[in-house]
Order: sequence, then C-alpha cells, then structure tokens
Amino acid sequence: MANDLDPRAELSEFLRSRRARLTPADVGIAEYGHRRRVPGLRREELAQLAGVSPAYYTRLEQGNGRNVSAEVLNAIAAALRLSDTERAHLARLAKPTQQRRRPAPQRQHVRPALLELLSAMDVPAYVWGRRTEILAWNTTASALFGDWGNRPPQDRNWARITFLDPASRELFVDWHTKAADVVGQLRLDAGQHPDDPRLAALVGELSVKSDDFRTLWATHNVKAKAHGAMRLAHPVAGELSLRFETFTLPGEQEQSLSTYHAEPGSPSVDALRLIASWGADWSTAIVDRNAAN
Repeated sequence: MANDLDPRAELSEFLRSRRARLTPADVGIAEYGHRRRVPGLRREELAQLAGVSPAYYTRLEQGNGRNVSAEVLNAIAAALRLSDTERAHLARLAKPTQQRRRPAPQRQHVRPALLELLSAMDVPAYVWGRRTEILAWNTTASALFGDWGNRPPQDRNWARITFLDPASRELFVDWHTKAADVVGQLRLDAGQHPDDPRLAALVGELSVKSDDFRTLWATHNVKAKAHGAMRLAHPVAGELSLRFETFTLPGEQEQSLSTYHAEPGSPSVDALRLIASWGADWSTAIVDRNAAN
C-alpha cells in the first residue's frame, strides 16, 4: 500500500467522474441518435463549454494541473456544474500546497475547556477531527451511538465504525446515506492531505475489507455535511428522529463539534431523555430490558 494518495490520479479521476455524470441534455447539447461509447460528456464537449482547447483540458484531466490558472479552473468548474464544496476540492487537487505539511500527530488532542463543555451539554455531542476520528464525547453521545470508550483508539473512527461494524447498519435507519456522508468527508480530507500516510492506510484497509466502501470511494463524491436530519434505531429507546449541527472549532487544527437534538414536542424528545438518563450505563439497560422480556 502506498504511503500517500497520488494527487495527479486523484485530480484525473475526480474530473472524469464529474464529466461522466453530465449528459448532453443537461448542458443543452443536441444529440442526433448516435450511440455514445462512454457515459456523460465527451472531453471535447466539456472543453468547448469551458472555453478551453480540447488538448488543454485533456492534459488537465490526465492530472497535469501545475500551471492551470484560477480563471480556467473556475470555467471548468462552472461547465461541470460543481458545488461550492466540489469547486474547493478541485482547486486543492489541481494546485496542491507546494510546501509539504508537517506530519500529523499520532492523535489530535482536545483542549480541556472543550472537554468541560462536552460534559456540561445535556444533548449528545462529540468532537471529531481528521480521517473522521472521534476525539472526545459526552456520556449521552456514548449512550446514543455505542460505548466508544470500549473501542481501541484506532477504532474510534466513523469510517471504520460505519463500514466494519455490523451494528452500524442496524443503528442508522438510512445507513447508505450515513455511509455516503462519511466517504464524502474522507474525500475532502484526502484533497487537503494527500501526503497523509495514515489516511492512505485507512482508505486501503477499508477498500480491502468493504465492498460498499470501495464502491462509494470510486464515485469521488465530496461533501461537508454541516447539518441535517437522521433517524436511528436505538437498541433501548427505539427509533429516534434527530437533527444534527456541526460547528468548526475556531483555533483548532481541523476539529469539529457535532451535536444532536430532537424536535421540541416530538416523541424523540422523551426517547433522548431516556437515553441520557442511562448515560454510560446504557449497555446495562439493554441487559435489564432483555431479562424482563
């Protein structure tokens, strides 16, 4: 397994995947009944839409983005109809930071004040960092998602939990959405840190062990999901419908705080209160409930 991700290959595959998802009808190009050999737009069509020569675009799609200008990248992004997140990802892939970043620490650390904040919060909350690693959490989060404290540190990772722990498929009602979100976040991380050997090792491990991960990774979809809704099938409290918010922590090295709450007046409010009352002892509650049955 390579020690890092190849930026040229990442750029090439990302551009090809974005081009393949567009049809001629999407961009107003007429078709005349000729069967296409490949899905999506041809390179020549994309180049015309972006206002560059086919040869120039071909070189870029082959991973040669060293001398590309911001104006050309913006034109290509517009032609490909990229989202803001995808535009930023393309810029990082095409013109990576020239100076290599300092090696990431073995594990990111959370400030003591943030740990105090987590403990004071009465909703499930946790701090996560690079490679979707779960860094710190409160007891309600542990009761909601499973006892992270009992996992080895390297397994406190959303990617490993989602794809390698069968229990995650039972917990997340819409597991496929959760899985796609996790992979989209890893893709963003790969664009920012192509020289991270631990990230490359994680991607390699998951690609070998999970067909679902390998399929999603090949789509090259990138996303940073800062808020939304989620349904969980909790082993004690039953099904919950929750909303989540994610906040980037200022002054911290790529750390975010995620919180979960139920809509006021909904049945999930009581379910979440039940989970919080058990806290870290939620596994004992499962045993007690099973014994009662």
